[in-house]
Amino acid sequence: MSLSTKQAGVLRGMIAAVVLCITGLGAGALLFPVQWLPDAAATARLAFAGRCLLVLSFWLLISIGSLARHRFFTPADIDGSGLTAGTQDAKVLQAVLQNTLEQSILAALVYLSFAVLAPAALLGALPAAVVLFSCGRILFWRGYAQGAAARSAGFAMTFYSTAVLFIACVALTLT
Repeated sequence: MSLSTKQAGVLRGMIAAVVLCITGLGAGALLFPVQWLPDAAATARLAFAGRCLLVLSFWLLISIGSLARHRFFTPADIDGSGLTAGTQDAKVLQAVLQNTLEQSILAALVYLSFAVLAPAALLGALPAAVVLFSCGRILFWRGYAQGAAARSAGFAMTFYSTAVLFIACVALTLT
């Protein structure tokens, strides 16, 4: 099966993101300064996860605020997507917001699970995941209007950093 040009571009972005995510999460888990990690107490682990979740909240806050600001200053969009067809800019901002919401909810659930299940010494993967999530959101947002290939690395970096932690949680649960 031959891939279209767009599919090949998306595949390149996905492969690069997977390699970066596995490397980044592994480095975070193994190299994060031990003195910055929480102890084994549940409250310390949840507080650590809570700080990481604030970054997810930031991206959701920025996405909501960007669309709201655009709608306020654009007469064609001020009534919202339920009442208007929406300009191209509003559609892009809405799509970015929707994806950010989806990615944030999934990541929040996985981050909390990882914070509870992982050995304390490996919790450095959470800040690494936050960095990957943030870089992914930037790349996704900047590339969205240019098409699938331009946003693929950003989407994949956000998604696969969470997926790798999810797989780790499943493995920790089964062992």
